[in-house]
Amino acid sequence: MTRQRQASSRIAVSSRLAPAAIGPYSQALKVGNMLFCSGQIAIDPTTQSLIDGGVVDQTHCILDTIGALLKAASMGYEHVVHCRICLTDINDYAQVNEAYSNYFDDQPPCRETMQVSALPRGAAIAISCTAVA
Repeated sequence: MTRQRQASSRIAVSSRLAPAAIGPYSQALKVGNMLFCSGQIAIDPTTQSLIDGGVVDQTHCILDTIGALLKAASMGYEHVVHCRICLTDINDYAQVNEAYSNYFDDQPPCRETMQVSALPRGAAIAISCTAVA
């Protein structure tokens, strides 16, 4: 019985302003008052292609996508409690921080940032997050 209740409280969240999933996963899942956003790369939702531009442009694109998913779940950036950032070049850390800081107030979410060897479609950055209403 508990398993059935848990399954019924899982709601897939999506937005036309976010790119379609490029694999077998949901853009986001809402479970109770929590939203789990899958890792996003800078894909243009219209063309489904990686956007032109460097890591700063990609960061803005990803955080705009996350914003669309938050809005679809009746949430905002203030609800984000944790982000995970994957960079293909850790030397981009300062540039990402500058762009990232435009989306969060004086109490930004907890975060971890790591360098990875590669990301899908040659992206320079991927971001996932968890939000709580």
